[in-house]
Amino acid sequence: MPHTRQQGSDWETAAESFLQQQGLKSLTRNFYSRLGELDLVMLDGATLVFVEVRYRASSRHGSGAASITRVKQRRIINAAKRFLQCERQYATRPCRFDVVSIGRKDGRTVMNWIRSAFDAG
Repeated sequence: MPHTRQQGSDWETAAESFLQQQGLKSLTRNFYSRLGELDLVMLDGATLVFVEVRYRASSRHGSGAASITRVKQRRIINAAKRFLQCERQYATRPCRFDVVSIGRKDGRTVMNWIRSAFDAG
């Protein structure tokens, strides 16, 4: 299990770097609460962005983004609400939920950034 956790951390680091290159600013990684976990919390201008990072070595079972069920979305949304309770300075900012889906294609790593992948509604 530690091996898998390390791989997840490595993919989160890669996604964070990718998003920073796109102009986002990192606030925190791996925010945990009893309600759920946030992989990355970033700023895109004034917008607070909660980022779920998903890696799939194969697309045989769908993309990483396709693996984010309504139940998983609800956990992410609840964790985001908890983050906003803990970090009041961000409470009035607009928020969105993005996904970085990472896969392999022709031996290369491919990152697909999906802005506003789902909403809190």
